[in-house]
Amino acid sequence: MLEITVERHDGYVLCRPAGELDAYTVAQFREALTDLAVESFVLVDLSDVPFMDSAGLGALIGGIRRARENNGDVAVACNRPALTRLLHTTGFDRIVPVRETLEEAILALSQSDN
Repeated sequence: MLEITVERHDGYVLCRPAGELDAYTVAQFREALTDLAVESFVLVDLSDVPFMDSAGLGALIGGIRRARENNGDVAVACNRPALTRLLHTTGFDRIVPVRETLEEAILALSQSDN
């Protein structure tokens, strides 16, 4: 079971999935990111995601690509060591900022428009 909340803040939109991001739930996550592709700045908070497989990672990368095609940008907040390791090992953190806290990710987003 995956729940996704979207919160609009001043200057960015927060997408917060809660639950496992895998082949069974990825369609819902992909749809949420597609809807957010029109936003200038999207922050994805993975703090409530205990597991993500390659399907979840693919959806995340696709969402970033769509956002950038619309001149937007994305940052990721993730405080789970296993997920952070996955994002570093796959080189994901070289295409988008990955920070441990929401505050650090918001700062990374605000610096990306310079």
